[in-house]
Amino acid sequence: MSAMTVAGATAQNVRYLGHTDQGSRPDGVQVIVHKGYAYVGHMFADGFSVVDVRDPRQPKTVAFVAAPKNTRSHHLQIHGDVLLAVNGPNIWAMSQYASQVDYYSRSLADSIQTDQPFAAGIRAFDISTPDRPREIGFLDTGGLGAHRIWWVGGRYAYVSVHFAGFIDHILAIIDVSDPAKMKLAGQWWLPGMNRGAGETPPASFGKRAALHHLISAGNIGYAAWRDGGYTIHDLSDPAKPKLLAHRNHAPPFGGGAHTPVPLPGKKLLVLADEATTVNCANGLAYTWVIDVRESTNPVPIATLPTPNEEDFCKKGAKFGPHNLHESRPGSFVSEDLIFATYHNAGLRIYDLRDPFAPKQVGYFVPPPPERIVDQRPNPVKVIQSCDVFVDGNGVMYLTDTNAGLYVLQYEGK
Repeated sequence: MSAMTVAGATAQNVRYLGHTDQGSRPDGVQVIVHKGYAYVGHMFADGFSVVDVRDPRQPKTVAFVAAPKNTRSHHLQIHGDVLLAVNGPNIWAMSQYASQVDYYSRSLADSIQTDQPFAAGIRAFDISTPDRPREIGFLDTGGLGAHRIWWVGGRYAYVSVHFAGFIDHILAIIDVSDPAKMKLAGQWWLPGMNRGAGETPPASFGKRAALHHLISAGNIGYAAWRDGGYTIHDLSDPAKPKLLAHRNHAPPFGGGAHTPVPLPGKKLLVLADEATTVNCANGLAYTWVIDVRESTNPVPIATLPTPNEEDFCKKGAKFGPHNLHESRPGSFVSEDLIFATYHNAGLRIYDLRDPFAPKQVGYFVPPPPERIVDQRPNPVKVIQSCDVFVDGNGVMYLTDTNAGLYVLQYEGK
């Protein structure tokens, strides 16, 4: 059953609670809720915002933490009283691309050419006072900086970083035991990525091979490499990942491996391939269900159902997977429910109790954004749901490129 929950939105088994434009910075990427506050990384604004969501029906933006000029902090991680934020070039504000396609179809080292200043690395903040983050450390990685982090406490953070000499982001293992003095502990990359050492990328890399990020479950790590496929690693020695398997669905599928969420109890991996073109120009992108009982031989067994309430390919902008709720410790953790963002199809909720036949059990499609802050060429006034975080009470926090933060409640079983 579909119902209107806020003017212009459609929903099934999802109730609208609240909304904020994040202090007139409605562009959001990653969101993590910690101790009653939502920390939102921005796509275009140089920095991240802090939103008080202790009353989820009345979210209030209480702080904006600026990054250096021309620098994005669109991805972040939190544990205890420490927040880690990426620093890398704000490629859209720096007018690096004539179209979005350019970003997704070439290696970063070949597509970004700029003399404009930016910070490259990882920045650490003390958030013991949640609405007043205080910078306590910075690791300068050089190159084009960091893109995304996985860190749920402990000594090591797994970070996608571009270092000088490499064609794109690789895996960096960062020692964060002292956030004020972070240091590089290890690296891993697909053979062919180290141009500085004379390596040549193989044809199997597709258009762009780059680590989006790695997520770990116990001693196993799962990493998504965009058009380079995905890898599985033994992390028994956390600073020296050992490759167990490397698979690539592209071709024949379109690539864009983006978010790998392990379900260790079910021995499954849910892998979202990012939709990277407008109006489905490269065909549909999928979210895969992969059997990883044998880590050295992962086998795809299903895909999550593609939303079909309307012709989303004709709706405008991008349609298809972007991100998944990552079931971080302290958040809503389930191996039966998958929460996914699907760009112009909003938020999707899937029942995975039968992994061979996943079912959609809820959705929320926000109305069009009130205004466009997207700095990319030829933006369209269409919802582009970006990330979702689900707290321990089942309250969902949904970000968008232009539409601010939606706070929602799942009402299904």
